[in-house]
Amino acid sequence: MAESVYKVDAEVVAGLRNAVRDCSDRGLLYASKWAAELLCSLSPTKRQLGQATVPLTNFHTSTPARSRSPRPSISFSVQTPAPITHEPVHAFTLQPPQGDPSMLPVQPPEVLQQEAIWEAEDADQIAMAKTFLDSKEFLRVVHWLRPCKSAKAAFLRVYSQYLESEKEALREWYKLENTREQPPEPVNSSLHELLELVKNATDPWLLFLKTIFLYRLSRREEAMESAILSIAQYPWNWSTWIALGDCLADGDELSSLLPLLPLPSHHPLVLMFQVKTLNSLNSPTDNELGLCDRLLSEDCFPRSMWIMALRGNVLYYLHDFTAAEAQFRKILAIDPYRVDDIDILSNILYVSENNNALSKLAHDYLAIDKDRPEICCIIGNYYSLRAEHEKAVKYFRRATQLDRTYLAAWTLMGHEFVEMKNSHAAIEAYRKAVDVNKKDYRAWYGLAQAYELLGMHQYALYYYQHATALRPYDVRIWQAEGMCYEEMGRLKEATECLRRALIGADPQETTIHLKLAKLHHDLEEFAEAAAYHRRIVEVCRSAQKPIQEWSKSAVYVARYHILQGGGDLALARQYLEWVSVSNAEEVTQANELLRRHLPAAVMRQQQQQQQNAASAGGRAASEGPPIA
Repeated sequence: MAESVYKVDAEVVAGLRNAVRDCSDRGLLYASKWAAELLCSLSPTKRQLGQATVPLTNFHTSTPARSRSPRPSISFSVQTPAPITHEPVHAFTLQPPQGDPSMLPVQPPEVLQQEAIWEAEDADQIAMAKTFLDSKEFLRVVHWLRPCKSAKAAFLRVYSQYLESEKEALREWYKLENTREQPPEPVNSSLHELLELVKNATDPWLLFLKTIFLYRLSRREEAMESAILSIAQYPWNWSTWIALGDCLADGDELSSLLPLLPLPSHHPLVLMFQVKTLNSLNSPTDNELGLCDRLLSEDCFPRSMWIMALRGNVLYYLHDFTAAEAQFRKILAIDPYRVDDIDILSNILYVSENNNALSKLAHDYLAIDKDRPEICCIIGNYYSLRAEHEKAVKYFRRATQLDRTYLAAWTLMGHEFVEMKNSHAAIEAYRKAVDVNKKDYRAWYGLAQAYELLGMHQYALYYYQHATALRPYDVRIWQAEGMCYEEMGRLKEATECLRRALIGADPQETTIHLKLAKLHHDLEEFAEAAAYHRRIVEVCRSAQKPIQEWSKSAVYVARYHILQGGGDLALARQYLEWVSVSNAEEVTQANELLRRHLPAAVMRQQQQQQQNAASAGGRAASEGPPIA
């Protein structure tokens, strides 16, 4: 019996309401917006459930619950790598907590009480510092909160120090632009110092910062442990889930992590985390679509635009573009000014070649905010569909200038350069995309295609292998890798790739079968080639396709059985008779095989059968009667 998802109750409503305030007070605007959208997606009746449970104190850090959590991505500023990280990235081996996961360390009541006292004393300085943070005056926040004792003040101080160090790293990076000395990404030299400030933290918000610093220093397992400890005390900070998800490299690591989370497997946060993580890895399945439907049920968040967008992304990655477009249209009907994920809708309209709808979308959103990278992406897609590739590149480049970490713009820019036959510029754009996110298969796939255009097949193979590792069931990538092997004359490897492509292919497809048949023929493996051709005939006949689409395969199968020792002459006769009475190009070949070669093959087969019968009778006579 399937687990039922948690029903939204007073505890969930109170948790979301507290998260809106607590995250906003600490400058975590993405997490605050996420909680606010979920809260307002509930009916007024349900929102009233949490009114009586909202704490009256100003101190909100602990909402203990045993649940599992969702995967988010970091939501604050542009990130830069640490200067030196020689620590190798190990396989995921985080050990589960001993005993009940709900017994993870939490702050004792006396510590919480003391924190509440300190936070009340620091309230005025914190309020002033928050205005400085909103104005991006990070050094003033650090200066004025230095004497304060509360954990909330400590968070704002360390977080502002981190944002200032990111800004400085980015400034230094741009000074080296277009020079050989410029590293692939800005380098934040303050991460080790920042980590020292929170290394002994027990407050959930400081543990969140510790997660960020550890992840940036490539200490993934420690980062995940810190995130789990933070979630155990305050599960409704979505930015912690985002940081936790960013630590994961693939779906297998996600499966290993889920039992370690301090929430039950059917908690809404865990379901959201699972879907969001697999979307970010470009590998959701029908299971994630079912999880979205559970989250949108009447017991959970039936009017949540955020979960609807999550579902739209799942449909997009499953290549169900019609359903995905309908899902995003539903979101636009609720809120026509929502920019988040609107670039995915533009990608769907581009793939569908819906020029009018894409034009209207670009026009409508250009009037909303021309300086959002997602909107620049929409305009770039519009010009790309019109084959105005130079203008498309202009807008994709503008998107990357607005947000250096905007992965989609780098990848789409690379696609445009490929269309313009500028392979070197395409490679540069795809490399930038890989620098932003090594877990996105599209950049690796783009690099492989660009090197293949240059005739550098060995390089292309390297990148195809990275892409297939990230997308092991992607038919298109396996086909491309197989063609690359074929270009190199490595036909055996090419057939292996195409057989892998068949695993995720439509059972009714024939193109890959036709390619495999050709490769096996070139390898003089005629039985295997005939088997793939026979499959083509069966598929086409069951789909009632015209004979012109499968006559060549039918003649190949017949020729194999007549001339190359296949031996199934009845099947050969049937295939040839079908072709001979059609108007296919192979009619002449079919008639010749029927009239000239088939009778001779039948005669040879009969003679062989007579010889076999005679030899069998001779052996029986020489052995004599059985001994009584």
